[in-house]
Amino acid sequence: MFPGLGSDGLALAPLRNYCNALGYHALDWQMGRNTGPEGDIDAWMRRLADHTAGLLKPFRKRATLIGWSLGGLYAREVAKLLTPRVRQVITIGTPFNWTDDHTNIAWLVRLLKGDAASIDEALSARLRKPPLVPTTSLYSRADGVVAWQSCRHGRRRKNVEDVEIEGSHLGMGWNQTVMKVVADRLAQAPRRWRPLQQVA
Repeated sequence: MFPGLGSDGLALAPLRNYCNALGYHALDWQMGRNTGPEGDIDAWMRRLADHTAGLLKPFRKRATLIGWSLGGLYAREVAKLLTPRVRQVITIGTPFNWTDDHTNIAWLVRLLKGDAASIDEALSARLRKPPLVPTTSLYSRADGVVAWQSCRHGRRRKNVEDVEIEGSHLGMGWNQTVMKVVADRLAQAPRRWRPLQQVA
């Protein structure tokens, strides 16, 4: 599980503990506080993917990568680099589909580009493109931190879904609906992914 900007493993501890209680082996990303990418974003993401691969090495089964906010971008990009080792991706309040209209994610643009908050079309297109594995995006219209529109895929794709929940951005790590959706996605039979039928 990848935490959001400025947070660490404690932020997702309730969700991680919940998954462990269900019988899964849920891991923290083990890199401490998420202060954002440093230096060249491609090189940084490659190092994160290598680090993640090391965490997954003791396990035979493919992993589900779960990320909250900026951590969800990490989960999506790492999944693209480690596709054979990844079963699915679940993002929570993650603004991967941003445009100039999504003004409250200017911080994300500055963080990833290191300059003024203007949209770089190449980077925008890269982040919008989902991984090749099944991908679920959870979003809330009452998020309050990121524009909820930026957490939805622009068009329908196979193995991709957007699930609306109720709750604030900062409370998503222990949101009961988030936990139920994550449990449902994890419980699917391997290689038999289907979109969520309804939010419990």
